[in-house]
Amino acid sequence: MPVYTVHAPITNGADLASTDKFVFVRDGFHFWAAVASVIWLLWHRLWLVLIGWIALMIAIQIGLSALGASRGTIFVVDVLISILMGFEAATLQRWTLSRRKWRQLDIVVADDAEAAEHRFFERWSGRQRGLTNDQWSVERGGPPPTRNIPGQPFSKPPPPLPQGGIIGLFPEPGGPR
Repeated sequence: MPVYTVHAPITNGADLASTDKFVFVRDGFHFWAAVASVIWLLWHRLWLVLIGWIALMIAIQIGLSALGASRGTIFVVDVLISILMGFEAATLQRWTLSRRKWRQLDIVVADDAEAAEHRFFERWSGRQRGLTNDQWSVERGGPPPTRNIPGQPFSKPPPPLPQGGIIGLFPEPGGPR
């Protein structure tokens, strides 16, 4: 099932007045970005990425020609770069949004863009009314979850190791060598 990231402009805030500006970016392979990269980049207004892509393609063409690569080799390299563009298109789109000072609001799993919008706005409106406890934005770079959460029971400890057993490359202290 596809995963979508939801982005909103920071300047307008995330309220009901700016919901028409929210952008849903599907993660995964983008066929049209691989087949028609220039048109896809123009369509999504990724200007800086387009300039970089054109410069990269020209440099690769000139470099391979200077090395004396055959036309078949140049074609294979072009196909590989197109496939890479298809896989990285969503990442480039999210990068452009972050450069434009947009923030990522949520991550939604849905069958298509319409279902993703429905699922996101259903959850988002619940947050606005205070029905859920979730944080508004997706936190990045926070500490990983711990096992000792205040107010929660401890989980069952792992079973003890056999005497003299070795895990990985480091023997237990006092065990056989």
